Amino acid sequence: MLIGLCSQAKADKLDLGKREYDSACAVCHGITGKGDDGPLKSLLTRPVPNLTVLAKNNKGVFPFDKVFQIIDGRQEVAAHGPRNMPVWGNAFNNQTSLYFDNYPQQDSESAARSRILALTEYLYRLQN
Repeated sequence: MLIGLCSQAKADKLDLGKREYDSACAVCHGITGKGDDGPLKSLLTRPVPNLTVLAKNNKGVFPFDKVFQIIDGRQEVAAHGPRNMPVWGNAFNNQTSLYFDNYPQQDSESAARSRILALTEYLYRLQN
């Protein structure tokens, strides 16, 4: 029993996509991604979209490229305001060392893309 709990705790720690979501997205989109329970919901002026129905709203296909581009800044979302998302801004570029020990500074773009990819994949897993 204890081994199972330790394995699950280790797996949760290694789920980079969930860690990114919990630290950067859940504050507005909620812990479940449904947009109904984020701590900042009452402060927002626009409805928060339900991230668990992205595939459903796209004819059953998860819009992977679009989601990746929204997160990396190539595609704007009016509700997010200027391209730096309000809560975390350039966190993907500035905090690579938190996840990649001794990662070469000149390759921080690769580390940022890895984190964005993990987050996009996590959003895929949230689909109903």
